[in-house]
Amino acid sequence: MARKTNVTDKGKLRGIRKRWLLNSISVVLLILVLAVGSFAAALWSYYYTSTEDDLYKKASNMANSFRNYTQLEYRAAAQQTINSYAEKNQLELQFLDVTGAVTFSGNDLTAGSTPETPDIQSALENRTTTPWRGRDPFTGERIAAASSPVVYRGELVGVIRYVTSLSGIDRQFAFTMVVITTIGVIIFAMVYLSNLYFIRSIVEPLAGITETARLIADGSYGIQIEKKFDDEIGVLTDTINDMSLKIRQSEKTQNEFISSVSHELRTPLTAITGWAETIQSGELRDPRDVRKGMEIIVSEARRLGNMVEELLEFSRMADGRFTLSVEPMDLKAELEDAVYTYKEFFRKEGIELNYQDCEEELIPISGDPERLRQVFCNLLDNAAKHGGSGKRIDVSLRQEILDAVIQIRDYGPGVPVEELPFIKNKFYKGSSKARGSGIGLAVCEEIITRHEGRLDVGNAEGGGCVVTIRLPVES
Repeated sequence: MARKTNVTDKGKLRGIRKRWLLNSISVVLLILVLAVGSFAAALWSYYYTSTEDDLYKKASNMANSFRNYTQLEYRAAAQQTINSYAEKNQLELQFLDVTGAVTFSGNDLTAGSTPETPDIQSALENRTTTPWRGRDPFTGERIAAASSPVVYRGELVGVIRYVTSLSGIDRQFAFTMVVITTIGVIIFAMVYLSNLYFIRSIVEPLAGITETARLIADGSYGIQIEKKFDDEIGVLTDTINDMSLKIRQSEKTQNEFISSVSHELRTPLTAITGWAETIQSGELRDPRDVRKGMEIIVSEARRLGNMVEELLEFSRMADGRFTLSVEPMDLKAELEDAVYTYKEFFRKEGIELNYQDCEEELIPISGDPERLRQVFCNLLDNAAKHGGSGKRIDVSLRQEILDAVIQIRDYGPGVPVEELPFIKNKFYKGSSKARGSGIGLAVCEEIITRHEGRLDVGNAEGGGCVVTIRLPVES
């Protein structure tokens, strides 16, 4: 099953690589094709259209200079022009008669021929100057030509035609296009390779992260990914690593919690069962022994009840069923009731409980009396459980400007400094060997937080632990 998952993950990563390349490369290819196409169109216009325009102007200008000649004068002037024509090696000049035959030409080979190309036909029939590009009907060579009619007093006396070979222009155009296409291919190759490198720099770390996430999902909590980048991939790596460590810590804490709760449940159940069986057997004859056994059974049963209630409270917190019944209340009276309840019990345990009253007769707040008394009792119980070795617990209440401040201090060993940041975490017990589920402080903080207050745990000067509660006072 794991192998199939791994293959699927690799397939997804290959899919990412394929989609990335398809999307990015197709866009780059489209841009390059458009750029090369636009450049080719511009180059074509520059080479060929400009050549046709140049021939058109030359033919028109030459025809205008012959417009005052009769047919005989036209032939004589044409002969004289051909004899003095200096550009015959670059551009051929032809003089045609009214039938379309070449009378005089800078190239003696074409004299007497009848090309019958579209430009000549248009000049003869429509009497308009017309450019043309195509293949020479005699040689098959690609040429450009422009023919312009010579008209004297409304009568056509001849046609002047300029002709040039396009072979040189074709070679120049082809060479330029090869260069541009090669540059485009090089650019495309560079973009493709850079995309491959970029994708590899993303996909390979993602493959490692995916594999690690799969291992975490399979139960390998705490496994870490090597961080190679400080970008978004690095942030994702840090997040996965942190998640892995937290899951391992949560798993460890949960196992410790189950073990602790099992032990906490087993101990009172063993005492209850043992004393109940002893009393049931009738072995105890002395009523005082029976009464003592019954007291132990009641005490352990009450402790079990408190533990179950604590677990239920935590369950309500976890699934959102934890609610408060807020009403106007006297904080001082509720705290005094909790202190009075525990004073005699602590005295039997050899612990002195001191209460320092505040000057105010009444400290009004809005809160849930039952929940706050639960907090006070839990904190007093913790103080005796973890700091009872100091044989003294101090409780004080004072009112500051906006807050009522309650402090509960014991004179025990205190909390190790390295454990203070975690002391309020659920299931956390640290190095303490005292009985408990490790969720009491988490429940207390939840109750105080929902009262818009704050609960702080720290070590007091001179030794011991001090818990400080701040609750907002009604104005």
